[in-house]
Amino acid sequence: MPYRHNPVYLFYLRKVKKLHLPILQECIFLCGGFEIKEEIWIEKYRPFKLDDVVGQKETVERLKSYIKTRNLPHLLFSGPPGVGKTATSVSIARELFGDSWRENFTELNASDERGIDVVRTKIKNFAKTTPIGGADFKIIFLDEADALTSDAQSALRRTMERYTNNCRFILSCNYSSKIIEPIQSRCAVYRFRPLSDEAVAGRVRFVAQNEGLDIADDGVDAITYVAQGDMRKAINALQAAALIEDTIHKDAIYKITATARPEQVRDLIEAALGGSFSAARKHLDSLLLEQGLSGEDVVGQIYRSIFDLDIPEKRMVELIDVIGEIDFRLTEGANERIQLESLLAHFVLSGKESK
Repeated sequence: MPYRHNPVYLFYLRKVKKLHLPILQECIFLCGGFEIKEEIWIEKYRPFKLDDVVGQKETVERLKSYIKTRNLPHLLFSGPPGVGKTATSVSIARELFGDSWRENFTELNASDERGIDVVRTKIKNFAKTTPIGGADFKIIFLDEADALTSDAQSALRRTMERYTNNCRFILSCNYSSKIIEPIQSRCAVYRFRPLSDEAVAGRVRFVAQNEGLDIADDGVDAITYVAQGDMRKAINALQAAALIEDTIHKDAIYKITATARPEQVRDLIEAALGGSFSAARKHLDSLLLEQGLSGEDVVGQIYRSIFDLDIPEKRMVELIDVIGEIDFRLTEGANERIQLESLLAHFVLSGKESK
């Protein structure tokens, strides 16, 4: 195969020579369809050590004490998606067990296998076996443990007691309130908070530098706005934008993630509060029909933008109450177009009352 038809050479054109993507795609087509399979960046840049976990400094410092003593209680990690719960669990196993961490660590996603049979078979069979490589115990990591049925959680409670000598459990969940009290009382509970904008921006710049990307400041700001403290969402947005443009700006980020720009949402709110229902409706049409946003996305962004407005607190409370009601109706399956226009109507009436 001639070197110019080689996928490695095409990668060289893309990354080193900065060949524009449409031209590169044409080259791939002429070469018979060769494509470069790039690794998913959220896996490529997944932390392997506790020191690499971003934005959870206090939690990481407390967990390091377990690594130093080579002992571990049962753990319960609670927090929103993309904040480092799974990465922290794997990092603990890597640092405790070294090269034999895979043999002494198993991961189960409780949302896929929710029933009591999982506890009675898979979990119990792994817990029965002896640790490998001189380790004192093994680790069972249950991701999305709040999806386990109440019967499965009750069975898990007994399993945790019975196999404490040679097995430790790490449970990960989005809502600790969905974990039964007997399990919570047997675990050291760590609450992972959403990542700060500074933590997300720092990691995004690190990944961009490693990948040889040119990202503008407004591109970083757009990623932090879209991510809302979710590192996975931030890195996925960066990788998707890298396939479209050589220099990443905010427009590419908002387009890829199907997110309205903050100024668009602000214009919609200000038009409604200014008493112009037809102007606000045109802004809404742009978001729903031209950009393809869902009703829940629009409501969520209106809620985020309302706090940036310079309006009296009493009026803001009334508007947030209406936003909450509309969000509930959409969740229950109401017609999103009618509900969103109803929200705009409330904003218009509120604006006229304040004059």
